[in-house]
Amino acid sequence: MSAINESLNMARPTCVGIIGGGQLGKMIAHEARRMSFKIVILDPTVNCPASKIADEQIVADFKDENAIMKLAGECDVLTYEIELANSSALQQLESQNYPVRPAPETLRIIQTKFRQKSFLKDHKVVVPDFALVNSEKDLHNISQRFGFPMMLKACEDSYDGRGNFLVKSRDYVSEGLRYFSGKQCMVEEFIPFAKEISIMVARNPSGQIESFPVAENTHKNSILDTTIVPARVGRKVELKAKRLAEKAMSVLHGAGIFGIEMFVTKKGDVLLNEVAPRPHNSGHYSNEACSISQFEQHLRAVLDLPLAKPRLLTPAAMINILGPQGWEGSYTVEGLSNAAKVPGVKLYIYGKATSKPQRKLGHITAIGGTREEARTRARKARNAIRLVQSGAKSA
Repeated sequence: MSAINESLNMARPTCVGIIGGGQLGKMIAHEARRMSFKIVILDPTVNCPASKIADEQIVADFKDENAIMKLAGECDVLTYEIELANSSALQQLESQNYPVRPAPETLRIIQTKFRQKSFLKDHKVVVPDFALVNSEKDLHNISQRFGFPMMLKACEDSYDGRGNFLVKSRDYVSEGLRYFSGKQCMVEEFIPFAKEISIMVARNPSGQIESFPVAENTHKNSILDTTIVPARVGRKVELKAKRLAEKAMSVLHGAGIFGIEMFVTKKGDVLLNEVAPRPHNSGHYSNEACSISQFEQHLRAVLDLPLAKPRLLTPAAMINILGPQGWEGSYTVEGLSNAAKVPGVKLYIYGKATSKPQRKLGHITAIGGTREEARTRARKARNAIRLVQSGAKSA
């Protein structure tokens, strides 16, 4: 891999393999193609978003060991845009000195929320108090320590709010456990935060670490709705957040970009909530607002190229476009002309074939002279967009 630091062979361009072909894979692939790197993706969905840009798609499950080995055989380095990848197969490749970035052990740690929180706590990274839940009796006993409300979480395969249940009182204990029937669960103390923030942090194998600006996030139903940058926090909180994020990076080995979500308490303390070992929804603003995008920085990190020092060029806002409630299936995006009239707006439609309630189908970013102007522009453009079920009459 060291040769890529010196030259780019146009007859045999460096090939990056990505496990996952969703919107994150699509945007990584877009940056890779701009730099003339080759991209091969592995994803079970034919015509997934990244397939429109990648050189090749291997159609297989994220955990398919044979498919992962085939992907590795065609590529110079492997990365992933989804935590569902087979960490055991990736560890096998790494044991043969094949570059997998971020490290498979990091993926294994992060794949289970209880394991992730335990690892971070053991390495003195400040996180909310938490405990494993094995029974209803456990949860009742833990409630005496945490009090109500508490946040019940599925330990595995949970993202975009699907793995969270707020236990508001003793009356919700049984309902919460039924909601996650058959799944291993953990519970966390509820943090009455003043703000939710996040930072994208990258590291390359040479040990260089670079942080993006602090972003402020608003969630609805535990799914990210809006990100604004710069975050509305003071300098002290900003420095605390960057130190905490970079400390987490220093203990989670492996190269790549990480999305690190945090809570800011009313007293100004900062606690780490969750880590994603990949580009992140809350980093999308970087395409328009920063001197380097999170996607190019990720490529630089996994290829052990020098990392750029990200600079915020302008205030920005990002709003997700989610699938409407009440139906699923093929859809049409309407209102593009009105959205395009809004100054400073960029529209991203991921190209997913079907809509499902609260599925991420696209996003809007907007820049402005202030973050308030950027957010107003993004919201105006989002309000102009309508997702209509194919065959249905629009209002």
